[in-house]
Amino acid sequence: MNQAARSDETLTDARRALRNVRAGNSIGVKSAALKRAHYWSKFRNSALAVGAVLVGAAVVGLIIDGLGFTGIMATGLVGAAAAYLLMRYPNMPMPTLETLKTTDLGTLAGKTEIWLESQRPALPAPAVNLIDGIGTRLDQLAPQLSRLDEQEPAAREVRKLVGEHLPDVINGYKRIPDSLKKQDNKGKTPEEQLVSSLKLIDREIESVTGQISRGELDKLAINERFLEMKYDGEVE
Repeated sequence: MNQAARSDETLTDARRALRNVRAGNSIGVKSAALKRAHYWSKFRNSALAVGAVLVGAAVVGLIIDGLGFTGIMATGLVGAAAAYLLMRYPNMPMPTLETLKTTDLGTLAGKTEIWLESQRPALPAPAVNLIDGIGTRLDQLAPQLSRLDEQEPAAREVRKLVGEHLPDVINGYKRIPDSLKKQDNKGKTPEEQLVSSLKLIDREIESVTGQISRGELDKLAINERFLEMKYDGEVE
């Protein structure tokens, strides 16, 4: 292997490592809040379980006039095991394309962010940067979603944008074989098409946020222009 090839390989490994590190971080305030809520829910359940073990041990100790060393050790082990299991499980449910279409508007932004975070390791670096920016856009959109009624046409338009079109663009890119992702396809590579589509969606989310903020719900209609750049998993 020549020096240039080794350098390229080193850079590729570095980029991959960076993406893997960043993949563990939240791209938005709303996704971070959902993760914290899940953590504290497990912490509460763990504390309640440990408390129940201690109360149960105390009651048994009163009945049999003391637990003794063995009983105290057993109580500690049971309490530690309960705390470990309840802090480790259950894992936070990962949003799916199906759940994104039906989740309540109050958590739609945060759950979309969590889904996007799970996609970052499979995307090229320019797309990862855009995904992080879309996370910020979703944070800005979240307060506006709280003003919408579930039955309003505007709510359906927002769901279509973040729950259908955005995942469709990403999943379309992922379906393309790796060997074809850097090959020219009608003037652009699939990676370049992905980046262009994400930029359009980013601007669309910004536009929708502004319209809802101004109360222009009767004018709200998602611009479908970026659908021309959706992927069907094939490169012609």
